[in-house]
Amino acid sequence: MSGRRTLIAGGHVLSMDPAIGELPCADVLMEDGVIQSVGPDAGAADVDDRIDARGRLVLPGFVDTHRHMWQAVLRGCGADQTLGEYFETVLGALGPRLTPDELYVGNALSALAALDAGVTTVQDISNVGKPTPEHTDALLDALESSGVRCVFAYGMGPAKDARRVRETRLGTGDALVTMAINADGGGDDDSRRIWSLARDLAVPAALHVRGGRPVSRLHRLGVLRPGTVFIHGTRLEEGELRLMRDSGAALSIAPAIEMTMGHGLPPFGAAAAAGLRPGLSTDVEVAAAADMFGPMRTGFQVARLAALQGLTKGTDGQVALPTTRDLLEYATVAGAEVLGLGRVTGSLTPGKQADVVVLRADRPGVAPVYDAVGTVVSAMGPGDVETVLVAGRVVKRDGRLVHPGLPRLLERAAAVRDRLREPAPRR
Repeated sequence: MSGRRTLIAGGHVLSMDPAIGELPCADVLMEDGVIQSVGPDAGAADVDDRIDARGRLVLPGFVDTHRHMWQAVLRGCGADQTLGEYFETVLGALGPRLTPDELYVGNALSALAALDAGVTTVQDISNVGKPTPEHTDALLDALESSGVRCVFAYGMGPAKDARRVRETRLGTGDALVTMAINADGGGDDDSRRIWSLARDLAVPAALHVRGGRPVSRLHRLGVLRPGTVFIHGTRLEEGELRLMRDSGAALSIAPAIEMTMGHGLPPFGAAAAAGLRPGLSTDVEVAAAADMFGPMRTGFQVARLAALQGLTKGTDGQVALPTTRDLLEYATVAGAEVLGLGRVTGSLTPGKQADVVVLRADRPGVAPVYDAVGTVVSAMGPGDVETVLVAGRVVKRDGRLVHPGLPRLLERAAAVRDRLREPAPRR
């Protein structure tokens, strides 16, 4: 007996699967949250839900490989900040003031912002202090109630709490929310301790790197593992990106933040020369929008400029010009591979989870569509996201999120803002 069937019918499909390709008019059939078939007349008459995608673009949900989701409750407060100012104010002053309930608001708001913009998968680098299990549980409750697919990279809390999360909350690998470890640390002893914890919990690790030889350092310590996600990777010394590739690790690039906060030139060209296909990320909502259209567009522009100006070259010494398809891959299938979810999501492939986005293409600033990939990267935005499904469940339809608690959540977010505007109490 068949399960619940959903059909997205008659859309221009960008499958991001080389074996399927781009189909100007095709259907996507899903059953019990899994893609069953993609192609012309792929549908069945006995579907439970039919979504008309005529005149629309249909593609896999976007993948954000690095976002500090709790910061959505502080959205926009760091738009003019340098990296040092961000550390001082957001991480040093504001983060410690947030209660478990307010952390719930931040993660929930970020998750819904992701879904609203067609981002179905996020890696949450949870770099806020977790002084009690209540803080951690509030963050997880928000993610699990939102319907987003998420890798929760636990950080800034005691190992005992991380073990509790793994044993009691995130022990199932096929759940929507899975676990990683935020492996940012200080000296060698800290690194050994954090990486030992990740190994013991059998979860991947993610960490921020900028400049120097951080990959070689981890290799020297004997802790470098396949599946590690390195974030930013700007200004690394010669050979670091190749070692990253050879170790089975991956790279997440946040082009907007890397430029505005001063990390350095986003390393698209260097990554390509090293044989790495990176994922994209939004990073911090205190200074960047919570969608992948911006990172795709910014990444395309800066990568092209760097190549055309001779700042980056391929292994043969020639200029390697990135294309809009490269950036769309980074935001979908490559991003899923970076997070170790390539068999789960990232392309419209039969057998994968039905994480799907339908984009309207009839807006005056978008139509007519000559090149669908180029249109998505160069002209579209969150306002064009009409319908979103995660594991076959509709979370946005006809341009509106399907989430009854949104009005109340927005009220709670405003209340957090108003409280934080008051001076911090003196100790």
